[in-house]
Formats: sequence, structure tokens, C-alpha cells
Amino acid sequence: MTILVINAGSSSHKAALFSPDWGSRPQWRSHLDWSREPGWVHLAAQTADGRSHRDRLQTQDPTLALRALIETLWQGPAAVVEGPTAIAAVGHRVVHGGTAYQHSVVITPDVKATIRDLCPLAPAHNPANLHGIEVLETLLSGIPQVAVFDTAFHSHLPRAAATYAGPYDWLLQGIRRYGFHGISHQYVAQRAADLLQKPLSTLNLVTCHLGNGCSLAAIRGGVSVDTTMGFTPLEGLMMGSRSGSVDPGIVLHLLRQGNLTATDLDRVLNQGSGLRGISGLSNDLRTIIDQAEAGHDRAQLALEMFIHSLRRHLGAMLASLDGLDAVVFTAGIGENSPLIWQAACEPWQWLGLRLDPTQLERCDRDRDIAAPDSAVRVFVIHTQEEWAIAQACQTALANRPAVPAPAAEP
Repeated sequence: MTILVINAGSSSHKAALFSPDWGSRPQWRSHLDWSREPGWVHLAAQTADGRSHRDRLQTQDPTLALRALIETLWQGPAAVVEGPTAIAAVGHRVVHGGTAYQHSVVITPDVKATIRDLCPLAPAHNPANLHGIEVLETLLSGIPQVAVFDTAFHSHLPRAAATYAGPYDWLLQGIRRYGFHGISHQYVAQRAADLLQKPLSTLNLVTCHLGNGCSLAAIRGGVSVDTTMGFTPLEGLMMGSRSGSVDPGIVLHLLRQGNLTATDLDRVLNQGSGLRGISGLSNDLRTIIDQAEAGHDRAQLALEMFIHSLRRHLGAMLASLDGLDAVVFTAGIGENSPLIWQAACEPWQWLGLRLDPTQLERCDRDRDIAAPDSAVRVFVIHTQEEWAIAQACQTALANRPAVPAPAAEP
């Protein structure tokens, strides 16, 4: 089955095509970015056999840009299929599924309505996800589409972990911890089990998705039992431009001062905080590390705060487990920063966790970086969210109810 995977974001879109001949390796991959240059969209597509297509489109219309991107599948130097009918299904990453969806589902008008209703809980993501669905419905008419929810993996959190300590009415209103990055956490947990050659159902893991957005998950027996993100992706770890958890009294204080509106606070907490807000330089940890090593005081503080936040929340995840078989690092920072691997693991030597000095370098393959005698394994795993979405798409289509045959005419 040839499956097109769409990850539609607020400032960029990613897409990948998976076909039986290529397995987990995308036959075609593409990217749209309209954050780099006002009024212009940068388009790039590349095939597994090395052909590429790049363009720069003068448009602010995301519909036109997404259409242009998808059409590179069958037009131009990066074409890999003869036309839209070669695609059997489309899988969409949808950030927020609320309490409605605990598994991936075939998209129907009711599913779209629920995704729309959940837009206030993920205003930077769900509207873009829904737009991607609607564009593909038009462009690939009649081809089944599947929603794969980032919150689904965390939908079985214990009540004590999912419930906020406000009034009980909050829970009745749907205000609870949902958790995010679930597609990534689920994929790397299964991959860690494969590397350990043990059933996932027997393992206690802490998975660390560290990128511009960061979250940890405590996974017991293949089930997420705690996670750092909550009602929104703002809670938890210090991130690239998000504050992570802060004292709610700070927000009340700023509102009472009358200097900031709710919209201003949203922008500050989501776009002007974290590494960017503290350093005044960048949301990119690579830049922060370089500047910290060069003696930039605010960059040094940002790096120290990021490490402190990571250690603190990692400890919180340990408290939700019955032991610890492995720690997993993934995503942009997690896959590429030996400094962060070492800093995160250093406090846990009393658990018998030790890293292998010969493994502390960047590498394109998944691997164990723990010392041979370490009591806890430590994996660096390259997350493959797009492949996980393609697999979930296949499962959802295989499990959908059969359409009854029309009754024979008398």
C-alpha cells in the first residue's frame, strides 16, 4: 500500500511517501517553509534515489503552497508516481485528539468536526492539521485519509497523573493532562524494546523527546503512565522558545499589572521564552552551546537552566515507574547532542547508570551509548514519526468496519 504522510504545521509542512518497495525508508520526502521570508514559500522535495526539486513561490496562501508541494509527486524532477490515483491512502499527524480519540481513525465529517472543536486546545497546530486534511480531500478526492493523534499514546494516563489539582469541575470541562509527542514516544519505546530484544510489555522506560519542543514520558509495560506536557504543549521542560512550567502566580501578577493581555502572554510564553528568551540569541541549542563556550553569560545561564529542567523532570518520570531498564534520547537535540546525553545522565550514577565514552559522538544509526557494565541502558534512537504514522494508517484502514453490500433488488 502506497501511503502519503502529511505533517501540517503553522509555519511549515512536511510530507513523505511510503511504498511497499521501500519499506520504512520514504520513497519521496518534501518540505514547505514560509517562516524564512515574508511573502514567499520555500519548497523542497527529494527522492530516495537522489533526485530533487526546489522552488521559491511568491504566495501567502498555504493552500496553493501545499498543492504545489503535493504535485511534485507526479510532476517535475522529483516525480515518483504517475498521478494521484497511485496513492492508496493519506495519513495525517493531528496534534490534539482530546478525550475523543485513543487510536488512529479514518477521517469522516464527524472526525473533522471534532478536530475543529479541539482547535482552542492546540491553536498553533490543529487548525493547520485540519487545513491539510481539507486540501488533500480536494486534491486526492476519494482516497481514504487517516488521522493519527499525538495525544492518543497518553490517553491512558492514570487519573492521578491526568488530573490537575484545581476544582473537580475542570476535569468535567476537559481540562486535564493530555500529553503530546505521543507518536514519537511510542515509536522509540518500541524501538528500544527491539534493541533490548525484550517484549515492550516487560520494560520500564523514560523516553526523552528533545527538540524545539521537549517532553519526557514514563512508559511502563508499553503504556504511558506519566508525561511532562499537559493540557497544552506549553507545560513541562524548558524548550526552544516555550517557557515550560512556570508558577501560575507569575501569569496572574502580569495580568494584574495591566501591561499584558492574554494574547501578549501567549506570545511571550510560547515564542519569547525558553532558550530564546533567556539567552536573547536563539531557540537553537547548538547556538546556545557555541555562545556559552565562548563566554556569553546569558547563553551559559540558558544552557544551565535547560540541563537543570531536564534532570528535574527526568527524576519526576522515574518516580512513576517500578524500575528503570533504559533511557531513550530522540528528536533534534536528543539525537545529536553528546553534551546533553552526558549532562542528563550524570546525576543517575547512583542507579548504576554509566555511559560509554567511546559512544559519545553523533551517529546516524540507533545505538546504545551506555557502558557495558551499566545497570541501565541508554539509547539514542532516531525517531521516525512519519513511518509510525504510515503504519498507524495501515492499521486503521485494516480495522475499519466493512461497508455492507447493497441489498439485492426484489
